[in-house]
Amino acid sequence: MGDPKFSRRRYETPAQPWEGERIKAENELLQKYGLKNKRELWTAQSMVRRLRAQSRELQARLRTGDPQADKETKELLRRCGRLALLPSEGATLNDVLALNTETILDRRLQTVVYRKGLAFTPRQARQMIVHGHASVDGRKVTIPGYLVKRGEEELIQYHVSSPLTDDMHPARPKQEDLDRQRMVEAAEKEREKEERSRPGQRGGRKPERRPGRTEASPKKDAPKAKPQEGKETEG
Repeated sequence: MGDPKFSRRRYETPAQPWEGERIKAENELLQKYGLKNKRELWTAQSMVRRLRAQSRELQARLRTGDPQADKETKELLRRCGRLALLPSEGATLNDVLALNTETILDRRLQTVVYRKGLAFTPRQARQMIVHGHASVDGRKVTIPGYLVKRGEEELIQYHVSSPLTDDMHPARPKQEDLDRQRMVEAAEKEREKEERSRPGQRGGRKPERRPGRTEASPKKDAPKAKPQEGKETEG
């Protein structure tokens, strides 16, 4: 277990640190969910990885008839149900294998506060949580990565001591502003999707071609034939 004052890290770093496709996908998730750094993303990825590994191990033990594996399976599915990662009833170990990183990121307090309309952007939601403006069931929570349990989503609101409880506070978003912002974000996503789907383009831009330049190199003039010696020219 180790010294509780020096806790172990809860994430695993990528095996290939300079993989371009992975870095691009990570940056998109950081922008989408307003994460502070990639350690928060790696924490969610490691959690999904551990759940999948546990599910595969339990499936193998169930095939051998291990009675303890049945109990651990029910506990794993019950845990995923409490965190609203899976339905509370009817889930199986195959559903655990279908979990992805965004499933974990969607249950973060930062994401839930933003999607409930308590903040304009995910980054503003993070700032509100860190500064103590958000509460869960009347309890102040200052951890943006807190995983919201099933049933707690309806209990998230501004803390009673926060000045944001005033409806006229300028930092508090209004419903019409949120609707307008979501329409703009949806339009931007549709435009980016159309640009990516266009064939023969990279990054949504057409390759520029300078006027007066051709792709083929100019042909050299053929050498002139030399006059043959010993032959007189006709007068």
